[in-house]
Amino acid sequence: MTTEGEINNDETITIRRAGPQDRATLDRIAGRDSIVLPDDDFLIAEVAGEAWAAIGTRTGALVADPFRRSGEVAELLRMRVDRAGGSRRDRSPGCAAAPSACTQGSGLTG
Repeated sequence: MTTEGEINNDETITIRRAGPQDRATLDRIAGRDSIVLPDDDFLIAEVAGEAWAAIGTRTGALVADPFRRSGEVAELLRMRVDRAGGSRRDRSPGCAAAPSACTQGSGLTG
C-alpha cells in the first residue's frame, strides 16, 4: 500500500514535451518548488496523468512538486535530457541542488 504522494507500481509515468497549454502546470510546479522557470523548452513527467516534475531541455532547470515523493521521477527526467544531449550547466536550485529534497515530500509533517 502506498501513501498519497508516492508512486504505486500500477501507475503509469509519462514523459512528454510541454506545450503552450502546459504553462499553468509548469508555473504551479515551479511555484510549489519556489523556482522561477528560465526561458526554455520543458519535458514534463506525469504520474497517473498528474504533473509531478519538469526539466528544461537546454538549461537542465529542474522543478518538482515538493508535496510528492518526486525524486525518482526527477531522475528519470534528468536521464532523458542527458540521453538527448541536453545541458545541465545552468540548472536552477531546488531538486537539482538537493535531490534528497525531492524524495522527502513536503517536509511539513516532519
